Amino acid sequence: MRIDVLTLFPEMFSGVLGSSILKRAADHVSDPADPHDPAKVRPPVVEYHLTNIRDYTDNKHNKVDRPPFGGGPGMVIQCQPVWDAVMAVEAQDARRATRILTSPQGEPLTQSIADELATHDRLLIIAGHYEGIDQRVIDKLAPIRKVSIGDYVLSGGELPAMVMIDSIVRLLPGALGDDTSTEHESFAAGADGLLDYPHYTKPRTWMDMEVPEVLLSGNHAAIEQWRKEQAMERTRQRRPDLLK
Repeated sequence: MRIDVLTLFPEMFSGVLGSSILKRAADHVSDPADPHDPAKVRPPVVEYHLTNIRDYTDNKHNKVDRPPFGGGPGMVIQCQPVWDAVMAVEAQDARRATRILTSPQGEPLTQSIADELATHDRLLIIAGHYEGIDQRVIDKLAPIRKVSIGDYVLSGGELPAMVMIDSIVRLLPGALGDDTSTEHESFAAGADGLLDYPHYTKPRTWMDMEVPEVLLSGNHAAIEQWRKEQAMERTRQRRPDLLK
């Protein structure tokens, strides 16, 4: 998968895309059992391309925003630099890009949306800023999917873009050490859309608290049943809306 991000602040992404699972997914990864065998090196499952919208402005002062028509506070990103940036970036790769705009007015990001976007070959995410982007270029770029990470407003679309990328990339085959890791997480189809069950590891006793005995029993059927019951109870208590 190729992910393009158009933003006014590309430097915000370096720490997130250069760490942990997101970095590993974009790297060549050797087989731990035979790290010197080039035939067993896993190629990157994703590539990130960050583009500064300012690089495409025709303003000699490198400005991309202007006051809104009709008055009011804040500034609005102009059509021209956004349009030119999208056209130039999309021409860099033959794969058709699915266009996405981060916006508090968009559809809420859910696990099912992340699952669907993870099937695409290429995503182009536009991170808005200030009061927003001139509506005309948004209309001109249709079809463009508007996605929100919650019913609140942030200072820009960069953080939502990072959240979206993380939720998508971890679903790509090879991104995680075990591709089955995502099958039974909260909201996943393998978990029937419920919240995840509680997890435990060593030591067996910590601050006088014991690991549930069933997890030590070796009875896999009983463990599976316990986990299903725990997931159902957690969902009932914390997110009863998911049971509807």
